[in-house]
Amino acid sequence: MRRGGEFWGRRGGAQRLLKHGAKGMAVRLSVALIVLIVCSLSLFSMIGVTRPSNRVETVDIDKLWKSANSGGWRPSSAPRSYWPSPPAETNGFLRVRCNGGLNQQRGAICNAVLAARIMNATLVLPELDANSFWHDESGFPGIYDVEHFIKSLRYDVRIVQQLPDVSLKGKTKKMKAYQIHPPRDAPLSWYTTFALKKMKEYGAIYLTPFSHRLAEEIDDPELQRLRCRVNYHALRFRPHIMKLSSDIVDNLRSQGHFLSIHLRFEMDMLAFAGCFDIFTPEEQEILKKYRKNNFAEKELVYRERLLIGKCPLTPEEVGIILRSMGFDNSTRIYIAAGDIFGGDRFMKPFRSMFTRLENHNTVGPSEKLEENARGLVGSAVDYMVCLLSDIFMPTYDGPSNFANNLMGHRLYYGFRTTIQPNRKALAPIFMDREEGRTSNLEERIRQVMFNSKFGGPHKRVRPESFYTNSWPECFCQISPKNPADKCPPNNTMEVLESQLQNEGDDSESEILTNKSDGSDSTGI
Repeated sequence: MRRGGEFWGRRGGAQRLLKHGAKGMAVRLSVALIVLIVCSLSLFSMIGVTRPSNRVETVDIDKLWKSANSGGWRPSSAPRSYWPSPPAETNGFLRVRCNGGLNQQRGAICNAVLAARIMNATLVLPELDANSFWHDESGFPGIYDVEHFIKSLRYDVRIVQQLPDVSLKGKTKKMKAYQIHPPRDAPLSWYTTFALKKMKEYGAIYLTPFSHRLAEEIDDPELQRLRCRVNYHALRFRPHIMKLSSDIVDNLRSQGHFLSIHLRFEMDMLAFAGCFDIFTPEEQEILKKYRKNNFAEKELVYRERLLIGKCPLTPEEVGIILRSMGFDNSTRIYIAAGDIFGGDRFMKPFRSMFTRLENHNTVGPSEKLEENARGLVGSAVDYMVCLLSDIFMPTYDGPSNFANNLMGHRLYYGFRTTIQPNRKALAPIFMDREEGRTSNLEERIRQVMFNSKFGGPHKRVRPESFYTNSWPECFCQISPKNPADKCPPNNTMEVLESQLQNEGDDSESEILTNKSDGSDSTGI
């Protein structure tokens, strides 16, 4: 201010002030503009990019071998309100054809039981699709314990193994079911109106195909708990599958903990995802042809698919993630997978990091699975081994598939540890690696991987599936804050068995509760 006053007091000061003030203002504006541009560029460079902070959460790897913290919750799919037994006379018969792979079919079976319940229908043992990929005609009786399935659900629905014979004009023949193509994710009202009307009209209906034909999110906890009773209790694999799975788990565990990985790096998934660029021209042609023959036409750009997390992790990337987290090459790993596309070229880097890789043919009596290793039996064995493993890691998860169902079953089976990579968050890191930028690679990976729930109870948020996370509907607490979360009585099973013995023709057999209090949570 003093210098400004002196300047103003001199002869011609006003003119000089205008002249020099304008020049100074221009300089200051230029500097401010440069600062603004630099700040703006810095801001825009961060938009849409999650940059790792310098602080990395530390996780004790040894603790991951144990189950996640339950928070006082335990699995329970028993009804907690009035739940009458199915009446002796139903509205008709329900047949369904469950298409897709093992776990897609598993979800369809759960939905079939639910549909039969709300329509008061007699369920015909679900048919399992013998599709072109599996080349497997095992059917329901070849995979699941039929007697256990029917007995487990006797308080929920009536189940028969086939449609009954009917007499028509003095001749006996099989009842025919009216075929319907149900809408995808149909609401409950579709079954209780349109489908039920056709059932009453024809005596039996046949819903085909039946994958994803009933909405997942239902505002009725009791119906959701019925899904859990089917999925985690009634659907038990046949004894020979259970025995083979148990032998493999015993073999793996004889040398300590083991980790299982669903390595989804197979031709069908890669073709579906549209992630072709890492393959040779010949391999790309194979994938493109498979996609053209099996999926809807769609323009897919590899880099875009990668950045939104739609590409399966490569075997090498899986190895880098595990190594970054602190697992060493002494870790025993069970690989659940079909034929790895690209073969040993993609498995060799993974094997160099983790030498103790196993599958159901290397640790089990391979001759028992050789004929059906890619079919439903092989998938069933992989499912059980992954379910019982100390840690499970999926490399690609999608609607109602192997990984999603397993994560849900492990949650129900006592919050068993699951390592779930965030592929979208990992994509920029692996893209930098492809382009030669490997600075702080493992630290950046840890930052992503340790920001995980590892299998503990958590709220279900879309697009997470009910089959991936049935909390809180299928869980309860001994000392709950909310009465709705209170566990059912411990003597539920005894009460049901007592009523079953006295059932006969007594109408009092309509009972309030179901068979399970969640203690036998593996469904085996």
